[in-house]
Amino acid sequence: MNLLIVEDEPELSHSIATYLFQNKFTCDTALDFSSANSKISTGQYSCIILDLSLPGGSGLELLRRLKSINKTEGVLIISAKNSLDDKIEGLELGADDYLTKPFHLAELSARVNAIIRRKSFDGNNTVILDKLIINIADKTVATENGNVELTRKEYELLLYFASNKNRVLTKESIIDHLWGNHANMSDTYDIIYSHIKNLRKKLMESGCPDYIKAVYGMGYKFMVA
Repeated sequence: MNLLIVEDEPELSHSIATYLFQNKFTCDTALDFSSANSKISTGQYSCIILDLSLPGGSGLELLRRLKSINKTEGVLIISAKNSLDDKIEGLELGADDYLTKPFHLAELSARVNAIIRRKSFDGNNTVILDKLIINIADKTVATENGNVELTRKEYELLLYFASNKNRVLTKESIIDHLWGNHANMSDTYDIIYSHIKNLRKKLMESGCPDYIKAVYGMGYKFMVA
């Protein structure tokens, strides 16, 4: 799952990104308003971690921007300000949660996970799709035959499919979701084919039907009742 960290303190931004990467997230970062606005406009994220005080503008204005372009990413506000007015305005503008600095990285990670669960899986930690059991909290996958050992990217790909089951996902949207601004489109298409092939093989070897269907000229669909 790809996250965007909008935080102007480089050390804190790096600490958050490093911790979340260890918890199987991919992170883009933005240190100022302009960079954040550009990434919000062009990127696709499972959750945005958003500081309110930024060089060049306000995090609240970025929330307004998200709303104006109909983006549906989850948003966790982080701010040193313990102002009730800022908190209320942020939540009214569409933020999902608010965390006051200083905070523990474990709590931030837990809140990000909670936002993603609410947005994609109705708040559930465990998602059951036909023969698949996905534990979002533990980031594990199992079938009746036991655990399915997936790489980080295979797990992220499966979760993206699961949150968009029976919908066509373009190759471009998959690349954007898995790699964000780190993607090189010309080099990444072959990697996508490889990840999908490996994920499909592992699921079928674990007793699942072939859930992943290619849609000619468009992308892929995860077909499950």
